[in-house]
Amino acid sequence: MNIVFLLFPNLTQLDFTGPLQVLSRLPDANVALAAKTMDAVATDSVLTLNPTHDFETCPQADVFCIPGGFGIDDAMRDEATIDFVRRQALGAKYVSSVCTGAFILGTAGLLGGKKATTHWAYHDELTRVGAEPVKARVVRDENLFTGGGVTAGIDFAFTLMAEIAGEDHARAVQLGLEYDPAPPFDAGVPGKAAPETLKNQQARYAPRVEAFRKALDQALKQS
Repeated sequence: MNIVFLLFPNLTQLDFTGPLQVLSRLPDANVALAAKTMDAVATDSVLTLNPTHDFETCPQADVFCIPGGFGIDDAMRDEATIDFVRRQALGAKYVSSVCTGAFILGTAGLLGGKKATTHWAYHDELTRVGAEPVKARVVRDENLFTGGGVTAGIDFAFTLMAEIAGEDHARAVQLGLEYDPAPPFDAGVPGKAAPETLKNQQARYAPRVEAFRKALDQALKQS
């Protein structure tokens, strides 16, 4: 089973490494990390990633996954990247994204009429790429699986693993990874955060979201 992850500069490393850790334990998994070139790819947190394939040599995915991160602004405006996403999605059995990776699928025209989720700060923007926003950590619409912000990628990966290999296998992998989240604070989504914390985070994200909107405008004009 070919599991292909799209890599692009300034992706959020946990959007990628969380699902990678889980999905690489699917039976007969063959993982490919595809980037525009074979140069090392910088993430948002020191870690750099080495692609295994460029867009021309990458095998056809059975499972195709796109992480998010601030680098989506450039990725969704890059014609070679979007062409690659369309080609891979066409032949994949499962198409997926984590966090803002949903907008790369969206600008490739793959979310029209589909239920989807993304990071809370960008959630309302999903309608601009034709999706029906659903506020959940994991959303499935036929063969499309989307995860919410960052850590939701782990939940998405286990959901997809159960679909592919069965719940018993997914439960066994969950135990092996000791995935039993018990965060010290119940404040990980806007509805649970303290009002002042939410206000501060919304202010922090505001310039970033505005830059994203401009990038999305350009990407949609190109598509």
